[in-house]
Amino acid sequence: MAQAAAAWSVPLRPDGLTQRGAGRFHGHPVALALPLTFMNVSGEAVEELVAAYDVQARDVIVVHDDLDLPSGSLRIRPGGGTGGHKGLRSIVMALGTEAFVRLKIGIGRPAPGVDPADYVLTPFTPAEWEDLQPVLTRALEGLACLVTHDVQAAMNRFNRRLPA
Repeated sequence: MAQAAAAWSVPLRPDGLTQRGAGRFHGHPVALALPLTFMNVSGEAVEELVAAYDVQARDVIVVHDDLDLPSGSLRIRPGGGTGGHKGLRSIVMALGTEAFVRLKIGIGRPAPGVDPADYVLTPFTPAEWEDLQPVLTRALEGLACLVTHDVQAAMNRFNRRLPA
């Protein structure tokens, strides 16, 4: 979200359970937010945003990491289960529905013997950040497509494998 906020000139300010801002992107109204809550209770922040901006769950796009996708891959889905992701579970519980869009960024599975919880909470190394830049750029393009088009168009464009 910070990349979208910078690219789209939407300043983020602390407000309630998030850093948030609203603006326009290619004529479309957008509200961007970064939860300030722990990931496992991010539903509280999303619930607050839905109420503050008076939007429906179907208008929410959640950008999140995904252990089940290879590192560097991207997947857009119009809804679905939580896949064991505790942050998604919290959002589903808070909204009372799974009908929100997910933009998933693959981080891959940890090495054998590494606890997945430790893996997702460990900060990226500088080399890992560099490796992530192409997928973060692509995720920003996917988010832009979701805002300016629709979920089907974004899925058609971004849910395909890139050449190695």
